[in-house]
Amino acid sequence: MKLRIHNLLLAISVVSLLLASCEKRLDNIPKSEIINLPTSATYDLETILTDSGLVQLIMTTPLVEQYDNIEKPYSEFTKGIKVFFFDGTKDTMALVTSRYAKYVQADRLWELKDSVIVLDDKNVKLETELLYMSLEKDLIYTDRFVKLTDEDKIMTGLGFEADSHLKKKVIKKPWAIIYLNENE
Repeated sequence: MKLRIHNLLLAISVVSLLLASCEKRLDNIPKSEIINLPTSATYDLETILTDSGLVQLIMTTPLVEQYDNIEKPYSEFTKGIKVFFFDGTKDTMALVTSRYAKYVQADRLWELKDSVIVLDDKNVKLETELLYMSLEKDLIYTDRFVKLTDEDKIMTGLGFEADSHLKKKVIKKPWAIIYLNENE
């Protein structure tokens, strides 16, 4: 009997020590850290935009995070983005890719960074590290180095501006033009 009471007291002591060491601690997360978290995240997103039943664009991304709890809400594409543009047919009119993208809805402004490539239907290829696309102004622009390649030449320079279809394009400070055809 004495042994049972001793074992019971020993068991109660061990349980008391375990309960005392497992104290419940809830640290408060500062509000500023919560605001910096995305309000939603979507993985492997594919968006198809149509107009009157005709495909206008297809956008794919491995991850998009939406930030709504701030003054200017935005969407961030930290793992890159790929957008195919169509003119109502099955043929691709243009392709835009980058390793990072951000869209600020209030400004209707896209910011593309890191290995940005724009390829149009005439195989004109624009390459840069930073490119802005203003939907409001129908304008594509950058102040960074650009390389513009078409079927007969390569142009490089600093700064670029064009309409969204790359029809009216200007390299602000051209550096070099390399002709690919020997006759020129």
